[in-house]
Amino acid sequence: MSKYEDQLLQTVDMRGTVSVQELSRLLGVSDQTIRRVSRPLVERGDLRKVHGALMSNRPASDPPFLARMNVNRAAKVAIARQVAEIIGDGDSVAIDTGSTSAFVAQALRSRRNLSVVTNSAFVASTLAMIPGNNVSMAGTQLRDHDGAAFDRSAFEVIERMQVDYVLLSASMVEPDKGFLVHEQCEVDIATAMLANASRAIMAVDHSKFQPQSRKPALRQPTLKPGDILVSDKPPPAAFDALCEGLDLRLG
Repeated sequence: MSKYEDQLLQTVDMRGTVSVQELSRLLGVSDQTIRRVSRPLVERGDLRKVHGALMSNRPASDPPFLARMNVNRAAKVAIARQVAEIIGDGDSVAIDTGSTSAFVAQALRSRRNLSVVTNSAFVASTLAMIPGNNVSMAGTQLRDHDGAAFDRSAFEVIERMQVDYVLLSASMVEPDKGFLVHEQCEVDIATAMLANASRAIMAVDHSKFQPQSRKPALRQPTLKPGDILVSDKPPPAAFDALCEGLDLRLG
């Protein structure tokens, strides 16, 4: 499989359905190239062609990281586009390993000359081969379910980087407890990234503001006034106090 075939398939699998025009923008090639590269993928049954767009044939049951990316996919795509409007060419950013962060990495392919540090193999591989980007993969031992690193070397790389932005995510949001995740290692990495960033971007879709059956118990580090909260819908009124002082951006 060629480089463009792999990138195209990965992008469509993440987003479900993507127009040829959007793929052209994301991959930095012409519409004609997208049509040429996609033709064998369609013929092999890897993708479907529908009304000027390409649709994924990947089953939604692929566990567990790809399955998480299939949840509220449209919302995450909208959030990713908004984050890509905030982060400009030449900026530096630390990116965590959430599923929303994977969509943001895809959207950031339209940016150039980024300096990126991440503990996500998915994010690193998505952005590393963009001309002009400088991508640092933090960590050496990757978890099997999401390709994320939380070993000591991950922290050593992150602690050496000074960045303009840190992109964080959360599994759930509560009015009194804030942004929550399931594992202590996620909190520790977020804390390390936040310590060396000028400004934080917290990216959470509207579903994270609702009760969940598997409730996370660990708090992400507290955001400071002026940090950015990106979502696809306005948070409910119960979260007004939590959001006070944050720069709310809607995708």
